[in-house]
Amino acid sequence: MVQETKQTGVRNVVLVHGGFVDGSGWQGVHAELRKRGYSVTVVQNPTTSLADDVAVTKRALATLEGPAILVGHSYGGVVVTEAGNDPKVAAIVYVAAFAPDAGESVAALIKDPPPGAPVPPILPPQDGFLFLDKEKFAASFAADVAPDVASFMADSQVPWGVNALAGAVGKPAWKAKPSVYIVATEDRMIPPQAQRAMAARAGSRVVDVKGSHAVYVSQPVEIATAIEQAAQTTRG
Repeated sequence: MVQETKQTGVRNVVLVHGGFVDGSGWQGVHAELRKRGYSVTVVQNPTTSLADDVAVTKRALATLEGPAILVGHSYGGVVVTEAGNDPKVAAIVYVAAFAPDAGESVAALIKDPPPGAPVPPILPPQDGFLFLDKEKFAASFAADVAPDVASFMADSQVPWGVNALAGAVGKPAWKAKPSVYIVATEDRMIPPQAQRAMAARAGSRVVDVKGSHAVYVSQPVEIATAIEQAAQTTRG
């Protein structure tokens, strides 16, 4: 039975995954938010192109009654930056995510990494799609996730389209809507200093959570709490 919450803020949450993974990684966050009385939608993006992923996310928003908090992890941050312009989106939450400005893509944001930053083990593209090296997946993407879960994530990777990587944002929703940025302080895919820089540029309220790039998998309670805070403090 779903526990009812006493808050009267936004009651819908839409969760958007990033590259190399699918929506199943949100299971812990989904369960926690449902327990707190939220209506939760998990988007399954094809990660083939930014336009396709924005369209899928907007179709999910169209099914909702009332406003929503739109949450994006990693590349999902690019998706929610564009899809967040939808009138149903009340606020955006970035989880160790890219938060591009107009004209920026993931490819542009990772072009000049900070000195000494870890290099994600992305393999050369195959037929226009990218994968992470399975042997290095856990250390880079999911260092604080249970070994069996990290191994499954590595073996069940979703091909990430090069076209998605190159997809540039047209109108960044964070310029018009409130946002929260959850910094994964132990991230080895998107350097924490890069996350903080994007959060500062977007004017986001920052929440630090100790965790890897897969912080949404390893720390679902903390992520759900940050999302709930955004929902409670955002006017629908």
